[in-house]
Amino acid sequence: MSGRFITIEGIDGAGKSSHIAALAHWLRQHEVEVVLTREPGGTPLAESLRELFLHREMDALTEALLVFAARRDHLQRVIEPALARGATVVCDRFTDASFAYQGAGRGFDLVQLAQLEQWVQQGRHPDLTLWFDLPPLVAAQRRAAARDADRLEREDIAFFERVRAGYAARRDATPQRFARIDADQPREMVWQQIEAALAARRWW
Repeated sequence: MSGRFITIEGIDGAGKSSHIAALAHWLRQHEVEVVLTREPGGTPLAESLRELFLHREMDALTEALLVFAARRDHLQRVIEPALARGATVVCDRFTDASFAYQGAGRGFDLVQLAQLEQWVQQGRHPDLTLWFDLPPLVAAQRRAAARDADRLEREDIAFFERVRAGYAARRDATPQRFARIDADQPREMVWQQIEAALAARRWW
């Protein structure tokens, strides 16, 4: 029996990481095997590509090719085997991030991104995407207080406004897959939205 594939999306600083452990705990309370992973990353090869992606200067096409190469290895070695044995995969970012960051943020051709999506994923899409939506200015303030910025996090507010709009466009295209989480709330209220989105699916 195939497992469930849940992705967590949002601009940098939206608070995704602080809720992933709580999500895994909630699922395990429901006797679910959970595989936590991330993109770019999740395998030794993909983690190496992640380091290049985050710290080397490159154009939008190179970014897209690196991310989708990492995604292909990740799918083959981690995601598909876990789903095949019935586990639930919880992934910090997936293809929606490519359309939001490289597509909307960088202005890369969405048709070409869709072609890469088709080649690499061969029909595999998340069952549920939790989109942590937050105003970019608030996210920037959170990032500045939490850590040193990587290459993408150093982009200006206008870039992250475009990324946020890219996520909104993906949500509008497949609303049945998305649950928008208002991330500009106290932590406990954010978690209540997550729990409600999970409970509404009646999967467990």
